[in-house]
Amino acid sequence: MARSVTIPSMKLGELASRLGAELRGDAELEITGVKGIEDAGPSEITFVANPKYAGLARKTAAAAVLVEPEFPEIDAATVRIKNPYHAFSRALGMFYQPPAYPAGIHDTAVIDPTAQISEGAHIGAYVVVGANVKLGPNATLLPHVVLYPGVRTGSRFFAHAHAVVREGCELGDDVTLENGAIVGADGFGFSKNDKGQWQKIPQSGPVRIGDRVDIQANACVDRATVGATEIGEGSKIDNLVQIGHGSRVGKDTLVCAQTGLAGSSVIGNNVILAGQTGIAGHLTVGDGVILTAQSAVSHDVPAGKIISGSPGFDNRIWLRAVAIFQRLPELLKRLDRLEKRVAQTSPTSDTSAENGNTE
Repeated sequence: MARSVTIPSMKLGELASRLGAELRGDAELEITGVKGIEDAGPSEITFVANPKYAGLARKTAAAAVLVEPEFPEIDAATVRIKNPYHAFSRALGMFYQPPAYPAGIHDTAVIDPTAQISEGAHIGAYVVVGANVKLGPNATLLPHVVLYPGVRTGSRFFAHAHAVVREGCELGDDVTLENGAIVGADGFGFSKNDKGQWQKIPQSGPVRIGDRVDIQANACVDRATVGATEIGEGSKIDNLVQIGHGSRVGKDTLVCAQTGLAGSSVIGNNVILAGQTGIAGHLTVGDGVILTAQSAVSHDVPAGKIISGSPGFDNRIWLRAVAIFQRLPELLKRLDRLEKRVAQTSPTSDTSAENGNTE
């Protein structure tokens, strides 16, 4: 069973010190939690990272506000740091304590005798661990998690209820699978036989996941036909994402909700694929690329580009095109008026030619 944890409180001065931030205000203020700027109360800290919310900071009821160093003075205490949003995340971690899961194996768990379970593991109810699994130190497997035969995990693997890791997949240190995440399901591979019938192509290659990867709820990372599907260290995969078989995702890349990568996609490092983006198969998306929401590409994308639209093209041109698109009804009316004016002012015939005058 999970252990309950007491939510702490601390002085504002201690909080600023732990964040490595400059405090302007009363260091003795008691801080009991972290909230958004419109909801925070007199014992809570909030943040401003977007300039459009600066006005709210002047009237917030919060005890203190995390802001950038050059932020103007306000009535509330300020905790000044270069990245207030990340500082907000760190502060939240100081106050919100998730359930703690003590080491132990539930009576209903089914663990193959050939599996190697390292020290500190918490294995919950109805978990299934297959043959020759190697589970790294301090793993947490919550109820109904299934690890197929031959799975390898690093230290501090955390799998929420109903996550599944298929046969032979390899996971690094500090990997988290949210509820219903599936790693290593068969890729969508079929070929037609001589009768024109679709037949399944064996999906023989595993998924390899680097350190510090988070895979959110109901996301799917398919195993490869041959070779491996790879997710680089530090990358984050959002809810309902589809990573096609044989794809490679680089380091520290964000793949946001409902994005789909067709098979053998190659995604670089520090890429952002915003929500509902699509990548056609066998394409390369270079380092640092950003695909804005609902974009889709069917061609390679060079490093550093920002792409929008479907089919996708350069974001700057897309912004201009969208602005023009919104004006199309007006432009059509103007064109129609211009055509009528030209028709009214132009001669309808050549009088000299009609009269047979050839001089």
